[in-house]
Amino acid sequence: MSTGKVLAGILAGAAAGVVLGILFAPDKGTETRRKLAEKGSDAAENVKNKYNEFADTISDKYDSAREKLSSLVSEGKDMGKDMVNQAKEKANAMKNDIRNPNPINS
Repeated sequence: MSTGKVLAGILAGAAAGVVLGILFAPDKGTETRRKLAEKGSDAAENVKNKYNEFADTISDKYDSAREKLSSLVSEGKDMGKDMVNQAKEKANAMKNDIRNPNPINS
């Protein structure tokens, strides 16, 4: 089960417990409605805060992954340039060997 589902289940259970506790409390109707409104507002604020924390965490992980990928791409480009330069050097050395052969025991 994912963390989001567990968190949603816990919050729903807590909200249901609060509502039932208030409904069965021996208070006047106006007082009960006021308490329900307060608890509902508190629960909504709590959910909003948890969502913002989750969104911040995801954003941070995305930024970190993006930086790592950018770094890997840069390293790959550098490696590719190095390989091309090495290949050019070898090709030039081979050209020089063909153009200027070393005579063996002439």
